[in-house]
Amino acid sequence: MEKRSLGRTGEMLSVIGFGGIVVRDSSPERASEVVKLAYDSGINYFDVAPSYGDAEIKLGPALEPFRKNVFLACKTGERLKEGSRRELEQSLKNLRTDHFDLYQFHAVTTLEDVDKILGPGGAMETFLEARKEGKIRFIGFSAHSVEAAMALMNRFDFDTILFPFNYATWNAGNFGPQVLQRAREKKMGILALKAMAKGPWPKDADRSKYPKCWYEPLTTPEDIKMGLRFTLSHPITAAVPPGEEELFSIALGMKDDLTPLNDNELARIKEKAASGVPLFKYDG
Repeated sequence: MEKRSLGRTGEMLSVIGFGGIVVRDSSPERASEVVKLAYDSGINYFDVAPSYGDAEIKLGPALEPFRKNVFLACKTGERLKEGSRRELEQSLKNLRTDHFDLYQFHAVTTLEDVDKILGPGGAMETFLEARKEGKIRFIGFSAHSVEAAMALMNRFDFDTILFPFNYATWNAGNFGPQVLQRAREKKMGILALKAMAKGPWPKDADRSKYPKCWYEPLTTPEDIKMGLRFTLSHPITAAVPPGEEELFSIALGMKDDLTPLNDNELARIKEKAASGVPLFKYDG
């Protein structure tokens, strides 16, 4: 699988990442099978969080045989020092490792979140201490708003950003271009969420087939490939598919065919985006 450099970190990651939600609620045996398949297919980037149910507990033993050869990213949703330290230590234990290659503030959305994280007694104090202790190598964040992402990048030299870079939000929501530009200026590693999102679930939609998706995902191989290719046509290191094993498997099967979109394809994707409702919008 193609690998791309992760900003200024010196790391090279597979263009498709493994989202830990894939193994949430799996049997230990199935979790091991899926992780081994991903690893054997060339994936070396694994991402998880304590808020993903039992995903950490399932991923830890499954990933243990390959731990030295992969880049493991985790997150904390805690905004203050004490809570984030507690989550960090528990996640290390769950994942059977002594360090994370990347530790991230999870789903930062408001400027209040940003102030808490970076202020006195904030979670950043845990991150900096843990980096000195060798428990984390790189510091990053995931965000679900342009405002929060820009504020974080302007106030600290983060190593990475994990953000929804998606064909519909980009073209129909003005959500993403400004964040990508700022992250590139700061030479950050840029990671993509929601590359395979179609938009919000319609009101009467049957969500039972994709219970792990809080948004409506792209589901046909043609659309999935289009979504991934759009995201990876930009200077983005890797895209993390949804947590549904079926959708992850389809994405994995396309790993050698994710060429950049040409001009005609980009025009078609803009039309597709305009006909739907983007998952996120930015009015700034």
